[in-house]
Amino acid sequence: MTQSTTQTLELGDTTRRLLQRQIMPVDGDTETLPLYVDPEPAILDADKYEVGSNRNAKAINAVSMRQKVGNNVRVHPDQIVDRHAFRVPSGESLSFGTYFNAFPAAYWRRWTVVDRVRLTIAVEGAGADVTVYKSMANGRSQRIESASTGEQEQGTFAFELSLTPFADGGWYWYDVVAGDQDAVVRSAEWSAEVPADRAEHGTVTIGITTMNRPEFCSELLAQIGNDEDLRPYLDEVLVMEQGKQKVVDAEAFPAAQEALGATLRVIEQGNLGGSGGYARGQWETLRKGSATYFMCMDDDVVCEPEGIIRAVTFGDLARRPTIVGGHMFSLYARSRMHSFGEIVHPWRFWWQSAPGVFTDWDFAHRNLRSARWLHRRVDVDFNGWFMCLIPRVVLEEVGLSLPLFIKWDDSEFGLRAKEAGYPTVTFPGAAVWHVPWTDKNDALDWQAYFHQRNRFVAALLHSVYERGGRMVQESFNHQVKHLVSMQYSTVALRHQALQDILDGPHALHESLGTRLAEVNAFRKEFSDAQLQADPDAFPPVRRTKPPRKGRSDDEVPGRLSVLAQAVLAPVRQLRPVKPLAKEHPEAAIPAMDAAWYRITKYDAAVVSMPDGTSAALYQRDPDLFREMMAQTVEIHLRLRREWPRLAREYREALAHITSPDEWAKQWQS
Repeated sequence: MTQSTTQTLELGDTTRRLLQRQIMPVDGDTETLPLYVDPEPAILDADKYEVGSNRNAKAINAVSMRQKVGNNVRVHPDQIVDRHAFRVPSGESLSFGTYFNAFPAAYWRRWTVVDRVRLTIAVEGAGADVTVYKSMANGRSQRIESASTGEQEQGTFAFELSLTPFADGGWYWYDVVAGDQDAVVRSAEWSAEVPADRAEHGTVTIGITTMNRPEFCSELLAQIGNDEDLRPYLDEVLVMEQGKQKVVDAEAFPAAQEALGATLRVIEQGNLGGSGGYARGQWETLRKGSATYFMCMDDDVVCEPEGIIRAVTFGDLARRPTIVGGHMFSLYARSRMHSFGEIVHPWRFWWQSAPGVFTDWDFAHRNLRSARWLHRRVDVDFNGWFMCLIPRVVLEEVGLSLPLFIKWDDSEFGLRAKEAGYPTVTFPGAAVWHVPWTDKNDALDWQAYFHQRNRFVAALLHSVYERGGRMVQESFNHQVKHLVSMQYSTVALRHQALQDILDGPHALHESLGTRLAEVNAFRKEFSDAQLQADPDAFPPVRRTKPPRKGRSDDEVPGRLSVLAQAVLAPVRQLRPVKPLAKEHPEAAIPAMDAAWYRITKYDAAVVSMPDGTSAALYQRDPDLFREMMAQTVEIHLRLRREWPRLAREYREALAHITSPDEWAKQWQS
């Protein structure tokens, strides 16, 4: 350990480069503070091998892992000195082993040319102690080194740290204990010696696809434009305007435009969905040819600008061109993360959290140092395009987004890049806050069409199994589930999606600008798609018979009961509808209780939507059930039979339909 200051040094064929620095919340938001500083102790959960294979033990451990640690010690916003400095009150201790301020050593070790880092910390206040820790992949921490200001009013300390022990996981971080005076951690920087040809940082074109979110989008632009540290990294900020409510008309837009200046460009085009918007940004990036990277970013996020810098830095130092993705926190509960990394399950061909990842993790309840699973490196197949950095050279080789409108464009691109030798890394410390997926209804509304069609397109392109593994069987099961739930509009949309799959890959471009309107018009023919915000828009609830012994219908059934429902529900759909149910719903079902095994008990029901704004009337129709069931059986048999031919056609067409020249026809026509 030596006293030093961080500076750029030319040493032969290497140079020192800043990798990461200590940051505090931009706006002092107390809800996000647990992501930056942590006053609570570290209480590590049990190791999975200690828990063993007993089902009850696993269940108990899963519950205990989410329980809050510590004594609800609160950090006051006044302790934030500035964007990079934090004050620790006299006699108190604080850990910077947090999401935004710990150093994700395992990711640097695995994916970059960096093999050693230097941590340099500047502290003010006599008697302040600094201790550096590391963790192993199993979450156990080790004390590495410490230093103290002693009787001095300030001190700057440098710690040389190896990345060798982090093959499977682990972080570095530092804790600070204040002495008789308050201690101010003025700065902390992680730097490394890197090859001289990587001394200069890359630049990024940020592409934001927006539709009718002018205020949200303009505030995001202001966030990006007002961060002085980020500006040198920006080549362009492109807004692909696809809506009728224009971002240029937003109240916050003039300030954002002034902050970004000539860097900002707003491009108006027809509504081609997220894939069409991002493809336009990718095409513009290739056409200009000056940015090192293109970053996809949603229009309805709050970003941490430093995360963009970290993503670019990580990409610059990656061993090979690498897609660098960010994490998503909830916009409504800002210390909660939705997923720490995602894969596409090869047999089911469905996106899901990577093995060992706990979804909806609240860092305010269980901190980084107390969660064993957070220390194992998580490898992914793709990253969502709410925040995702793509090297320009990857776009040049593998092409642009598929013309899918929405859904599966990001995951398909990640799989395509992976097959070409370009990995994706979901990188800790790069993140945005976004409306959580759990508050959306995209499995049942108009988006059900795109979920179904695009999942099959991606599977035809990338599944390693002869007939897509479980794809066809699972699709059939879901169709039956929606049918017994009286969700006829969803069944019809999913059926249409499969019909369009059979039209072949070249129809994807042809229908890109028209399919949404057709889908919306088609689904409105069904009562379950006719949403009403007014509760009095529906007839009052009446039942022919009261519940048996007055039992509540919202109890969670056991496994055997659910299996029995699965067997009997299709048979029940063939029975005549009760006369009273043709005029009145038999129940009003809240969204959180609207599971298929509950809905299928009724001949008619008013069902609330997950966003809480509306409800729809579900009505059982035996004749429609018979017709749709026959269609479901026929098309799934055909898909299974024709899978090899379809897979060959889609794979042969992939390079053409994702090429810049083919995409250019969309906005040059």
